[in-house]
Amino acid sequence: MRLLPSSLFGRLVLVLLTGLLLAQVLSIFILFQNQHQQKFKRQEKQLILRMTETVKILDSLPHQKREPLLAILNTLRLRVFLNSNIECLGGKTTSPVFSSIVMNLHRNLGNDQPLCIVESNPPPTRHLIGRLFKTRFHPPFFAKIQLRDGHWVSFEHHHPHKAITPWRLLFTLAVSLIMVLSLSLWAVRWLTRPLAILANAAEHLGQDIHHPPLSENGPTEVRRAAHAFNLMQTRLTRYLEDRARILTAISHDLKTPLTRLRLRVEQLEDEKRRDSFIRDLDEMQSMTAATLDFMRGLEIVEPVQLLDIRALLESLQADYEEMGLAVTIVQGYTPPPLSTHPQSLKRCLVNLIDNAHKYGKRVKIILKKQENQLLMIVADEGQGIPKAALETVFEPFYRLEKSRNRATGGTGLGLSIARNIARAHGGDIILRHRAGGGLEAIISLPLVAGNYNRLP
Repeated sequence: MRLLPSSLFGRLVLVLLTGLLLAQVLSIFILFQNQHQQKFKRQEKQLILRMTETVKILDSLPHQKREPLLAILNTLRLRVFLNSNIECLGGKTTSPVFSSIVMNLHRNLGNDQPLCIVESNPPPTRHLIGRLFKTRFHPPFFAKIQLRDGHWVSFEHHHPHKAITPWRLLFTLAVSLIMVLSLSLWAVRWLTRPLAILANAAEHLGQDIHHPPLSENGPTEVRRAAHAFNLMQTRLTRYLEDRARILTAISHDLKTPLTRLRLRVEQLEDEKRRDSFIRDLDEMQSMTAATLDFMRGLEIVEPVQLLDIRALLESLQADYEEMGLAVTIVQGYTPPPLSTHPQSLKRCLVNLIDNAHKYGKRVKIILKKQENQLLMIVADEGQGIPKAALETVFEPFYRLEKSRNRATGGTGLGLSIARNIARAHGGDIILRHRAGGGLEAIISLPLVAGNYNRLP
């Protein structure tokens, strides 16, 4: 299982989100701790002042008048009791945690004033937020201070022992996190969008070499990458056009001298030699026509139209049956109408079916859907070809049949033309051996309509 997203956008978002969360949590923790420390000091100062004033008030009154005053002296968190017991909290000594309170009480009441303070036992905080953001600013305690007449006054400091979540701080954290994250997502999308456009253009360059050039805007690095891509596309286009123009011109110009040669050969009186020359001329004309046919297959100029694939196959089946060649269409998946170049796709299928009839028998066509791909499988029951040649046969002018007979070996351009057409539609063609013998030519075409909008 991969923990990191595969895209650059996802990884940048993950890094930003993790950093923002850590920064916000750390900031709010530090802020809350500072507030806690300030409140702790204020609480301690208030406690010392309250206890000092209470002791001074009680010292100024006779013992008989002190009891009615206790109701006034009691507060929500500090209760006052009168006790004549001279023992300081059962012999317990003052806890070190209250050394600051003891020091300030001695400073306010005098160093000879007997007193002691011990911590009570608060229940532990139960959950994580309470442990991180607990609001108990000073430990609860019991304290006893001796008055001047020898009586003792007891103080009980307490408050509700529960963790109070700082909802206001958490709300502030959530709002700021949402705002910063939204801005970060927009910024990351804005920065990575040119890369996505560049990757998309590179992916479809093989389908449409004449795709409009990329817009050269954005940061310097993106502009340089887009300019380099556009320059590469221009050079590739020029190279392909020059190659096609040269080969087409050569093949076209050969027709005139070949015609003249044929006329002269037909005037020869030696019938045997005349027939030999004519066969060579026929072979040269066949190669010239095949070359022109191949060059036309490199660039599709017909418009894109919606095409019913099964109807096209049924029409081809009827055409082959008229020629006495059987083609079976296996019933099954029926694809929706696809945006294609109908004549070019028909030419691709005809080349594959012709090959299947020439080198195999019992040709059948199967339609399948695999993820977002339409698979058209042209299968035969022939002897197949060597495994090492499954890819080599797509090279132009490559023939498995090594003789010079074009009737049996062909020109070696049929599969090349078929693959060029399939790739121009955003798909491909592969060959594979069948389990029961024979060969399968698999045409894969994308079913996503958007892919066809980029066709020439």
